[in-house]
Amino acid sequence: MKLVGRKLPRRGFLGQAIGVAMLPAVSRLAWAQAYPTRPVRIIVPFAPGGTVDILARPVAQKLSERLGKQFYIENLPGAGGNTGTGQAARAAPDGYTILFAFSSYVVNPSLYEKIPYDAEKDFEPVTLAVASTTVLTVNPSVPAHTVKELVELIRANPGKYNFASPGTGTQSHLTGEQMRTSLGLDLVHVPYTGSGPSTAAVVAGHDPIGVSTIAPVVPHIRAGTLRALAVTSPTRSQLLPDVPTMAEAGYPDIRGDGWVGVFVPAKTPKGIVTLLHDEIAAVLALPDVRANLTMIGFEPVADTPEEFAARIHAELDLWGKVIRASNLKAH
Repeated sequence: MKLVGRKLPRRGFLGQAIGVAMLPAVSRLAWAQAYPTRPVRIIVPFAPGGTVDILARPVAQKLSERLGKQFYIENLPGAGGNTGTGQAARAAPDGYTILFAFSSYVVNPSLYEKIPYDAEKDFEPVTLAVASTTVLTVNPSVPAHTVKELVELIRANPGKYNFASPGTGTQSHLTGEQMRTSLGLDLVHVPYTGSGPSTAAVVAGHDPIGVSTIAPVVPHIRAGTLRALAVTSPTRSQLLPDVPTMAEAGYPDIRGDGWVGVFVPAKTPKGIVTLLHDEIAAVLALPDVRANLTMIGFEPVADTPEEFAARIHAELDLWGKVIRASNLKAH
């Protein structure tokens, strides 16, 4: 994706941004001075130290340096990300509240009976910042070295196999459910309280199959205590270049990237959306940022607001179908 500098917004958007109905055309420098003029809050709807928080903090620091005003993190955890996301949806659309959301943003509308936001109406997408693939693994004692062999093994032994995930409703769980329902497999889900415990269970052989985010399983795959059969991303992971994608394994419809995306409240001026997109894309392109993200299993994306909006629409439909087919509900 081409990285560009800050774009001059249309006059109407500039007027919205600084509370004036109409202003004459101004220079790029004048727009830069118009926003931000005070600290900018970044809502992370999860606890400190989690996946979203790990990404948001270095991006906030870089934005502070680049734009000359503090971008600070406010952690608002609760209800699988719904609490903080709901508060962000109700914030003023002036560019001074930004939401960093996990891919549960497109899962929760189907998983929960009621949530405090509309995923397509309450926010303006800024960019899908990073994606992180999901990995299908097995304990080395399982006599399957490919996804096809695993599917045949499960079909030949109905009721015998289960898969571990980091928890009910997580991206890993839904990817496993997608595999189970789309292929008609007799496979039982065993939820844990995070990627660490679920990975440990598969390594110990308590559960023969695991579906997990990539970071916790890479050391075990390299050590030979787990066998990776496939990743669910469109392309192979830099961390596991020898592991095929699900598409390469013959199952192109099974996919399940986790991601972190950036949003602002609906009706935020387009000039601010554009500026934030360009600045975040530039931050994610910095060599030190890219290197650190890759080490923890993130692939920088930084797509356009339009591309991100299209992905949100598609994933709301995809995961809604998986959740309904699996009869899942959050409690």
